[in-house]
Amino acid sequence: MAFRGSAKSTIITMSYPIWAIIGRQQKKFVVIASQTHYQARMHLTNIKRELESNELLANDLGPFVEQREEWGSTSLFIPKYNARITAISTEQSVRGIRHGSKRPDLIIADDVEDVQSVKTREGRNKTFDWYTGEIIPAGDVNTKRIVVGNLLHEDSLLMRLQALIRNNEIDGTFTEWPIVRHGKSTWPGKYPDKASVKRMERSVASRIAWEREYMLNLVADDDQIIDRKMINYYDELPPLLRGQYSRIIIGVDLAISENDKADFTAILIIDVRGSGKEQRMYIRPDITNKRMSFPATVEKLKMMSDFHHYPKLYIEQTAYQAAVVQQLKADGLDVVGVSPQSDKRSRLNMIADKIQRGVILFPKTGADELITQLVGFGVEKHDDLVDALTTAVLEFVRDDRRGGTVRIGKWEDFFDGPNPFRRGPSSRGGRDYWSRRLDDWEEATSGEWD
Repeated sequence: MAFRGSAKSTIITMSYPIWAIIGRQQKKFVVIASQTHYQARMHLTNIKRELESNELLANDLGPFVEQREEWGSTSLFIPKYNARITAISTEQSVRGIRHGSKRPDLIIADDVEDVQSVKTREGRNKTFDWYTGEIIPAGDVNTKRIVVGNLLHEDSLLMRLQALIRNNEIDGTFTEWPIVRHGKSTWPGKYPDKASVKRMERSVASRIAWEREYMLNLVADDDQIIDRKMINYYDELPPLLRGQYSRIIIGVDLAISENDKADFTAILIIDVRGSGKEQRMYIRPDITNKRMSFPATVEKLKMMSDFHHYPKLYIEQTAYQAAVVQQLKADGLDVVGVSPQSDKRSRLNMIADKIQRGVILFPKTGADELITQLVGFGVEKHDDLVDALTTAVLEFVRDDRRGGTVRIGKWEDFFDGPNPFRRGPSSRGGRDYWSRRLDDWEEATSGEWD
């Protein structure tokens, strides 16, 4: 991964394939993949132009033959080395692609994503599935694969591969080259001093674009409500202290349909601990986010209510969704139907401070989809889990302020100052009280009143 304008395509996508064929590696089948067919064609054109215009290469490698393949890709054939360079796009399937009997032994994926394709999770998944389902199987045991690009999104193909390498799930090396590292230019030939870097920064004009695409830093968009840095995590639920307030609440965003184009039903369990400034809301990792029918949703919520010993359910209800609320109430569940009074963005803004301050805590595993929807709110296609979270938190807070929740514990756990209802030492239960009652009894039974 390197900054924009760092000549990464010139070095990796144009020069390296030529060297890999004529040099020590002796590669025979090079595949260059780009996002579009036009980009792929341009990469191949640049290689051909270099081969034909460079007299040394032309004499050593020529002649060259450009061919159209049956799968719609374009290839450059070098007869002297019996080598082929083929250009493809992400729109093409390359299953079974071969040069004679040889599978690709060098695959370069250059800029297979752009700003638009990484905006939604569906777009990012599509690229990742293409790479893992088409590009990786296209090679062989000794195939070398290189992915080239710059930082477009925290969940882009490059960042996913980086995470897999870091977690030792796949073999590989991840390298990044920002325009400036440790205060020094990484390309002193083009940017010899700070003034030249500053001029480049001023020409970009966008702070976000500069940080992401040149400094390779993840920064939030101007309209982003939740930044990933705001998320606070917990390893495991802390033990419940004696007298500590505790309540399980469940947030539900309904989508009663199993149609492929329908939204997902989202169900979040939140373990609320403590009160006042010490209150914490722990998101449980057992999150539901899938398409469900009416009966399946009702049955799921009834089972959860039994398992968590009668929790409070907050369900967003609009139109037909009210039927679920009525059904659950009829079945004896503690349910509140919620009709939102503000838009989704406003509701998320209202709980953003609790997320940033660590009042709302997330499990380290099990909440990835929720966090993705929070960070990508307004861009991601689905926001069902965000709705379930805001519904539960906002309604619980309102109930709490109205005194609508039951608290268990000592007076001092919830209020400042002495308990006005506590009897003093002379009240019933004190030693002096029972001494007087004993005197009265002895007097009544001594016969003095006969």
